[in-house]
Amino acid sequence: MAVPCSQTDGLLSTTQIPLAYEDQEDEAHLSKSLNQLETILRVFGFCQHSFLSLTLSWLSFLILGIALPVVMIHLFSHCIADCKKYRIHSFEIQVLVFQCLVAAISLVCISYSLRQYGFRKFLFVDRSHGHMAQFRDEYVKKINGFFRLLAVWVIPFLFLKIVLEAVRMIYVPHNSWRQSVVILMALIASWTYSTTIYLSGCALFNLVCNFQVIHFENYGKLLERDLDISQYIEEHIRLTYYLSKISHRFRLFVILELLAVTASQVEALFQTTWNREIINFINGGDFVISSIVELVGLIICLHAAAKITHRAQGTGSVAAKWHSVVTCASDDTCQGEISRNGGSSEAANTGLLCINYSESDLETVDYVPVPTTTQLASYMSAYHKRQAFVTYLQSNPGGFTVFGWAIDRTLIVTIFFVEMSLVLFVLGKTITIYHT
Repeated sequence: MAVPCSQTDGLLSTTQIPLAYEDQEDEAHLSKSLNQLETILRVFGFCQHSFLSLTLSWLSFLILGIALPVVMIHLFSHCIADCKKYRIHSFEIQVLVFQCLVAAISLVCISYSLRQYGFRKFLFVDRSHGHMAQFRDEYVKKINGFFRLLAVWVIPFLFLKIVLEAVRMIYVPHNSWRQSVVILMALIASWTYSTTIYLSGCALFNLVCNFQVIHFENYGKLLERDLDISQYIEEHIRLTYYLSKISHRFRLFVILELLAVTASQVEALFQTTWNREIINFINGGDFVISSIVELVGLIICLHAAAKITHRAQGTGSVAAKWHSVVTCASDDTCQGEISRNGGSSEAANTGLLCINYSESDLETVDYVPVPTTTQLASYMSAYHKRQAFVTYLQSNPGGFTVFGWAIDRTLIVTIFFVEMSLVLFVLGKTITIYHT
């Protein structure tokens, strides 16, 4: 029985309502996660969209990140007992300098990009970049991963910092416990502020790379769909274009953080090996904590860059596998059609590049049926398109690049050995072995 048009429209509307509701719910969930992320960045001074926010951001950094620890170090030097063996002034100054330096690099580079491109365009999750509705759940998971990454690294180091400062206050007493507690709280607040800014910049770079990893992982699924080759190429061009944008925005950030962390580690090695005083947990604990925090931030950046590079370079192997499977499947389909048709002459018209030898054909050697010109041209055209597509991907691997250098495992190994060479050079200049 035919259904009236009004009833059909009612059925369609009832089925579309739940889908529209789910779509709005996913959009609201993503917007909530993005607003939480933007709030965190705004609290720590990364969002400098106005002159007031710019002034408050840098004023907070100058007070909490620089002025407060300098004053506390000066007060800390006036202890009531002999505390020289529990504090080394050069160690404290160096830790403070490099702590402020890496935090300032993170704040300058990230705030400039946010101010230049806007929050959503900076993360590549605005509608102009497309596919936002398709990856909402993945975006939310990656944003939650940003908060987990910060918590995993900030909280344990904060606990170590509190223990270190508490032990130091016990061995280096001041005029009153109240003054000791004030110095303790001020130093911990300043360290937490600077460390969170530094690790937030590194984690934000990791988040931007993870967003693009989602698209590259989906690119392999895109090949399973029967689309035109030009659409695959257009999608890959779009992804590599976004990678070039990310590389351009973050290359200075990665280079400066790498140089700052390297200089910090070399200087720390110089100070600890050249110093003739006894180094213990109290006077050298800040060196250990600050060095580990700086290395963690650098590793987060290099890992994110290498991950997105290898995802981009892996599209060539995925496309080559897809090309092989499609080609072999076409040949298997051709052979299967011959066997199902029992060797009839009609199979020659349906199987591409297949020759059908029927009983009548075997009786004469003058006749060999071949595919029609249209079938042959269609098969060869599809094959050559796929081959050209694979060649294009293998010739344009893409990835996160710094002035043409792709950050992959090979470059990371090179950086590791350069750092080891610096370590051995410093040890050779500071440690002398005497033979008796």
